[in-house]
Amino acid sequence: MKYRFVINIFLTLTLFSLMLIAACDDTVNITDIDSKIIPTSNVSYAQYIQPVLTAKCARAGCHDDQTSAAGLSLTSWDNTRANSQIVFPGYPQNSKLVWSIEGTSGNIMPPLGYAPVTKNQIEGIKTWIKEGAKNN
Repeated sequence: MKYRFVINIFLTLTLFSLMLIAACDDTVNITDIDSKIIPTSNVSYAQYIQPVLTAKCARAGCHDDQTSAAGLSLTSWDNTRANSQIVFPGYPQNSKLVWSIEGTSGNIMPPLGYAPVTKNQIEGIKTWIKEGAKNN
């Protein structure tokens, strides 16, 4: 009888823990990112640009801090702005990031097999760069 009580307590605590962990899941997925419309002006890096870069570029094995494919990490504003050729503030047409996501550089990013950057995201990134690529 005592043994059964201990098992019931253990199972109850385990179930409660699993429910708590599931309820705390605040991960953002590609669908969430793709459904968020980036405005045509006053584009916030923190609200719009970094979530796109995190979901579509700064994954493990790509442009994360550990891998830094092609010497580029896109995990933060500082990293994204570290090389003025990648993001040329005020001039999206001179920014390698734009060339890559538009596919005009010869290196289409993200590569085939990964979720592409949407038209709205491309325009949002271009607007953010045009507005000075601010850390806002």
